[in-house]
Amino acid sequence: MIRPSLPPLRPFLALIAAFLAGCAPRSDTLRIGEYASLTGKEAAFGQSSHKGTLLAVEELNAAGGVLGRQLELITEDNQSKPGESATVVKKLISRDKVVALVGEVASPRSLEAAPIAQQAKIPLISPSSTNAAVTEIGNYIFRVCFIDPFQGVVMAKFAREHLKLNRVALLTSVSSAYSVGLARYFKEEFVRRGGIVTLEQKYSEGDKDFKAQLTAVKAAGVQGIFVPGYYTEAALICKQARDLGIALPIFGGDGWEAPQLMEIGGAAVEGTYYSTHYSPEDQSPAVVAFVNRFKQRWNGEVPDAMAALGYDSIMILAAALQRAGGTEGSRLRDALAATQGHAGVTGVTTLDAQRNASKAAVVLTVKDGQFKFVTRIEP
Repeated sequence: MIRPSLPPLRPFLALIAAFLAGCAPRSDTLRIGEYASLTGKEAAFGQSSHKGTLLAVEELNAAGGVLGRQLELITEDNQSKPGESATVVKKLISRDKVVALVGEVASPRSLEAAPIAQQAKIPLISPSSTNAAVTEIGNYIFRVCFIDPFQGVVMAKFAREHLKLNRVALLTSVSSAYSVGLARYFKEEFVRRGGIVTLEQKYSEGDKDFKAQLTAVKAAGVQGIFVPGYYTEAALICKQARDLGIALPIFGGDGWEAPQLMEIGGAAVEGTYYSTHYSPEDQSPAVVAFVNRFKQRWNGEVPDAMAALGYDSIMILAAALQRAGGTEGSRLRDALAATQGHAGVTGVTTLDAQRNASKAAVVLTVKDGQFKFVTRIEP
């Protein structure tokens, strides 16, 4: 009987080992999961945050990595769509075996993903989701930005003291937790300071026609309009307001932070205001150095607040990994919760008992097609 020839055993086993190695996470790197809106309606947010995040990873790796290992950033695009954040975060945790997650910029997508991270006991750091409910989901959820109760106070104070407004209208996106929350906190503080919210109008994310709401605003005799939404709708609201002859001050929150605000709104957004987390015009050594490095890495692009917060998120995570001395979930969680006095690009970050950052806000305006610093408001 002639037996069929078999391949040599050792090369065959080596082939199988190589295949399995390609399927399994590399043990020589620290895998960090990032989920972001790289495409879709809020792509400007995700792309900017990703550039800051990636710059931080590259700089850390060039300096030798963390805990003697290189960081491996695994990035997933949620396409700015509801439901996608949950899908990609489950994949990052179960298949890619990440030790921590960074994301998301927009509060609704952080609220969607955070319960999954909490259940898996994988720390999640949001660079800039400001809705207060995000960190309330559980003790593995962190953020490195201020929250909407503070941002609402900032813009109410700015409206009363800087713009000298007594009567305002609100245009709120009822489909956005971010917009609803920020509108509520602004209204409470504006009224507490003696102002009157004369009119409240509503819209939904993705709407393109705001003429009915703005016509009501025009007839209400207000002195300004607060629009706590995202840049796409905010820019269209500004355009349509100016088309209707409304020359009042229009102002919003950090959801306006994107070059697309000017690309969509054009001359209509000149003279508008919004609150955000830092200004690239800040002349502190840390900001100047960061802006220069970012511009060198990204072909002269000036980093906005989302880029700066993405950068700070990774640096705060790296410092916590060093303090934890490893990647075990509860130890890393405890190390993150102990973050005190971290000097970053967006200021000094200390996390409170609710894992929120207490830090100053800045107000920017659009002047001659550029974002310009107006003032800084401390907690």
